Amino acid sequence: MSKKTSPEPIRDQAHDHLLTPQNCVLALIDYQPEQYGTVTSATRERIDLNVVALCRLAMKYEIPVVLSTVGVDMGVNEGTAQHIKDELPGVPEIDRSGVNAWEDAEFRGAIEGSGRRKVVMAGLWTEVCLTFPTLDMLAEGYEVYPVADAVGGISQVAHDRAFDRMISAGAQPVTAISFGGELMRNWARGDSDKLRENMRWYFPLKHELDAAGK
Repeated sequence: MSKKTSPEPIRDQAHDHLLTPQNCVLALIDYQPEQYGTVTSATRERIDLNVVALCRLAMKYEIPVVLSTVGVDMGVNEGTAQHIKDELPGVPEIDRSGVNAWEDAEFRGAIEGSGRRKVVMAGLWTEVCLTFPTLDMLAEGYEVYPVADAVGGISQVAHDRAFDRMISAGAQPVTAISFGGELMRNWARGDSDKLRENMRWYFPLKHELDAAGK
């Protein structure tokens, strides 16, 4: 049997039923200090690990990113955490007054303007700012992929029941690294280092958090 060192033919990236760099958009909602401060289903360090991984994958694979906040213009909340904004140069923040991002015309326009029907989405809290737009987008025919390890709720019960609700409505949960693997697809491809580079920093930091119980 010959050695396998070449990639399989690349499927149509725009119409693949799996996620590809050409058929999805990443939405990040309400990664603000006020939201972080009330999350208990996951540690901030664990959420940050995976949100940063999402950001870096999106930048490497040139995936459109929609970044949104709530209550900044109202003077109630601060904007997106700086370490996340630093990973997304040139990506503007879309502020809202409501908790359901899909009801905000600017946010909705940004998603629609991407021309993509597969939405990879993460937000704080799981049970509100992620769940509500997920349900609305699913009802309008979008495919939604909540990133399970990049989000958190005010309790484990709130987080878990929110995922039950989203899944029952048709959402397809992913994780940060599974998202990267789905984009990359084959280690023999010329651009596979985009995922390798992410893994080189991701796993050492993950091991540190695991060892520290975070």
